[in-house]
Amino acid sequence: MVSPKAEKKPARKTAVARPALGHWIGGKERPSISGQTFPVVNPATGLDMAAVARGQAADADAAAKAADAALRGPWSKFSPRQRARALFEIARLIRANAESLAELESQNAGKPIGEARGEVEAAAGCFEYYAGAVSKFFGETIPVGASGLDFTLREPVGVCALITPWNYPLVIASWKLAPALACANAAVLKPAEATPLTALRLARICAEAGVPEGVVNVLTGFGPEAGEPLVKHPLVRKVSFTGSTAVGRHLMALAAPSLKRVSLELGGKSPSLVFDDADLDRCAPDAAGAVFSNAGQDCCARSRALVHEKIYDDFVEKVAACAKKLRVGDPRDPKTEMGPLISQRQKDRVLGYVAAGKEEGAELVCGGAAPDFGGGFFVTPAVFAGVAPRMRVFQEEIFGPVLCATPFKTEDEAVALANGTDYGLSGSIWTRDVGRALRLARRVQSGVLSINSSSSVHIEAPFGGFKASGLGRELGMKALELYSEVKNVFISDR
Repeated sequence: MVSPKAEKKPARKTAVARPALGHWIGGKERPSISGQTFPVVNPATGLDMAAVARGQAADADAAAKAADAALRGPWSKFSPRQRARALFEIARLIRANAESLAELESQNAGKPIGEARGEVEAAAGCFEYYAGAVSKFFGETIPVGASGLDFTLREPVGVCALITPWNYPLVIASWKLAPALACANAAVLKPAEATPLTALRLARICAEAGVPEGVVNVLTGFGPEAGEPLVKHPLVRKVSFTGSTAVGRHLMALAAPSLKRVSLELGGKSPSLVFDDADLDRCAPDAAGAVFSNAGQDCCARSRALVHEKIYDDFVEKVAACAKKLRVGDPRDPKTEMGPLISQRQKDRVLGYVAAGKEEGAELVCGGAAPDFGGGFFVTPAVFAGVAPRMRVFQEEIFGPVLCATPFKTEDEAVALANGTDYGLSGSIWTRDVGRALRLARRVQSGVLSINSSSSVHIEAPFGGFKASGLGRELGMKALELYSEVKNVFISDR
């Protein structure tokens, strides 16, 4: 369903009258050393909404040096309790600024305002969780064969380069920054060039919360110009990246010569395995939400529906009906359920996959159109039936609102289809048979699985993928392992 408000063309705003936003380095806003800037576009209108500093190698160097200096400043003397208080205060300030942050995220990332509000709360909850975790992550004493005492210490890695994507800008920044600070590191946050605005606001919130200058830095700009010099910088000891598998491989190679610690949360082509005993009235709406939420721009999106042949036609009919009912339009409208894609480039990419699916013989049941909503980057939610494993839409990450439905006959066939891509991030299993659910949970190659649900992410639980979906685990207590070094100490009693 198209939101009526979405059809009205918004008045063009004059972004050039606003001063450009600078990097946040060493506790201060700074323009790029080159003086260059670039525009930030509102994806719902296609119009410029801000200009920000265009970082390059010199700016990456300044940010890394500011972070390194902060490790020897007041931050190094913060007790665990003081770090926890700072993180709790960041969470409080995020909530105090929740509406302005949600509006900024909605405009910059094209998110429906209701979803943006939920993501701001999730970011606050993440800082709150790691504030509580500070005092619960520590070393251990170890009995050894020698006479004495052996124990371990958890120490900060050092300067962390945190590179975040455009699909969940504030949330994923919190996933990386909160555990990094909990472990007493300093950070340079490099947001995606399309969505830098809430990252810059977050840096100011951290400063207001009492985090010393230089501990949190934000470097804006493009990957090749700003991100790559940051990854290669000799003062950076840890790289955490969320984004595409291709870029993840490239950054891992850049980090290899200096043996930096690297964690990667990459792409996905996640399946929903729907068996003939599934509750379709629950499953179909959930499956639709699992791929069309955030306009399908989600590495956990259940973009492949693998459905038992007995209920396949019913499932396709029900999920298509859900897709047709979704209100697509202006993210500012509280009734909107799906906003635009992030850019014209992403819109063209998704439409290219829709065309490829039809050319390869899949049936486009609904959607896949590009409505004219006043210059925004909209694509209506698409459902393909009759998708074969050989097809590109089955194998490749589309990162858009496209669901591909494929039938299966047996449990073994379902597992083979589920595991039949390079990815292994998340997935769902829909069945009322507990034994089957347990068997498949062990057989499906995925870092995160949900049974009778499409919920992938919980602050308290580890999140990450198998195969080409990445390395390491974010969230939960496991994330703290990514941002700390283990030092073993033995004291002889002789």
